[in-house]
Amino acid sequence: MSTFWMFAKAFCVGGLICVVGQVLMQLTKLTSARILVLFVVSGVVLTALGLYKPLVDFAGAGATVPLTGFGYSLAMGAIEAVNSYGFWGAFSGGITRTAAGIAAALLFGLLNAFIFKPHAKD
Repeated sequence: MSTFWMFAKAFCVGGLICVVGQVLMQLTKLTSARILVLFVVSGVVLTALGLYKPLVDFAGAGATVPLTGFGYSLAMGAIEAVNSYGFWGAFSGGITRTAAGIAAALLFGLLNAFIFKPHAKD
């Protein structure tokens, strides 16, 4: 497959996921935080139903980079850990698989707090 088509599929799928978020922000009274949580939970649910893996196989980064992809990573980590360690793996697998992303978010949040002056919205 050519690189162009790989990028085009990732761009289109990732863009459609972002369009869903924008439509939710425009047409509902949901806060952005609730929409973010909805996306992560949607990724977990769609993975559990077996619907998100084909999308990841098709679009690659277009499906794994948005927040639905974070939910996909959590669910896949839990599934793999349950297969390896049994029931108790469900509690550690998702965190183990997403630890790098969580650590990066914390680090960059801390750096932003040091660089910029954080304050509450008025």
